[in-house]
Amino acid sequence: MELVSKTQKKKEALSLQALGERLVTLSTEQLKNIELPSVMFNAITLAKKLKKHGARLRQMQYIGTLMRKYDPQPVLEALHRMEQGNRGQSADHRKIETLRDELIAGNDQLIERFALQFSLADLQQLTSLVQEAREERALDDTARKASRSLFRYLHKSALWPKLPADASAS
Repeated sequence: MELVSKTQKKKEALSLQALGERLVTLSTEQLKNIELPSVMFNAITLAKKLKKHGARLRQMQYIGTLMRKYDPQPVLEALHRMEQGNRGQSADHRKIETLRDELIAGNDQLIERFALQFSLADLQQLTSLVQEAREERALDDTARKASRSLFRYLHKSALWPKLPADASAS
């Protein structure tokens, strides 16, 4: 039997409490995707509602106590998967933004390449959205309505997940 020092026990307890605090910052929908015991789910939900500092602190300590009763590994893995998914979404988001900006900047070759490479369903709509965004930017550099519309079109189309990493390279 391995003896664990009081300091080590305290560090573990604080790390589990910090894990509980991370769980409190998640949305209810995200919490439902993590397999949590019902008592822990209810404690986290209550902590989200508490506004007073003292009450919230006591609830966080209670969550830390509950975390010690259950294996934290599945929770850590679920949080890790969520973070990896968010990073992937962020990368896709940046890729679409770059594509949109290059289209607005005047890279008409991209439209032609997409028409050849991906056989866009609605090339006319894409061209129209690009033209509107260019006109909007020429009139007022702070206007972004048409630019956002173009972004949404690129995002919702079946095109963007298939984009190669160098799609914007000429």
